[in-house]
Amino acid sequence: MSITANDTFEDHVWKDLVPPEILKVFSHYRRGLRVGRRPALVMVDLYNLVYEGGARPVHQIVDQYSSSCGEYAWAAIEPTQRLLAYFRAQGLPVIHVTYDDRPETDHQGMVPTFRKKYAYDPRLYQIKQEFEPIDGEQFIYKKRASAFFGTPLATSLVQQGIDSVVIAGETTSGCVRASAVDSYSYGFHTVIAEDCVFDRSILSHKISLFDLHHKYADVFTTDTLLSALDGRDAGA
Repeated sequence: MSITANDTFEDHVWKDLVPPEILKVFSHYRRGLRVGRRPALVMVDLYNLVYEGGARPVHQIVDQYSSSCGEYAWAAIEPTQRLLAYFRAQGLPVIHVTYDDRPETDHQGMVPTFRKKYAYDPRLYQIKQEFEPIDGEQFIYKKRASAFFGTPLATSLVQQGIDSVVIAGETTSGCVRASAVDSYSYGFHTVIAEDCVFDRSILSHKISLFDLHHKYADVFTTDTLLSALDGRDAGA
């Protein structure tokens, strides 16, 4: 389904941050937004570690839980559950991706740049209970930011006839952004659910979504995305 570009094109989380002159510079990127006929939901890094410390402001918990996204992570749970439930109810593919810290795969001591190395604890990078994979859903480990880099994700999507990748997860400025750019680079129409992605920095979250929306992806709220998904068989 295609949604005509109009005044709602910029009606997103960045509207209180981006000044009118910058919006003017990017005005030629305005277009109709859409979701393909055969979408897949890619859930990026919704693991326990980013929820540690509870739904509190990040600056209050960062000393104890340096990888937590605090209140932003917890606020995204409900819309993400709704999006996940829709894909499951429609029988559409759901793919879960998490960081691979398994000792048996760490042959070269590979550690992502600038990331704190935690003592191995299988619980940290397990998918949070609210989003646990069910039978039939693909589970992929990754070593780097993008869900595509060094993984079978692109091949799997092609084999399933996927034409549109819907991304939820974290962080907006990190693994979500890297995955969205790679999704675009592989030729998939890329969609981001604005309230189903989050970051420990609200500034990074907003600007990353602004950049992605104008270059590589269609950014929807969950409500508008669900409406577009419902209408995908009506034609693009």
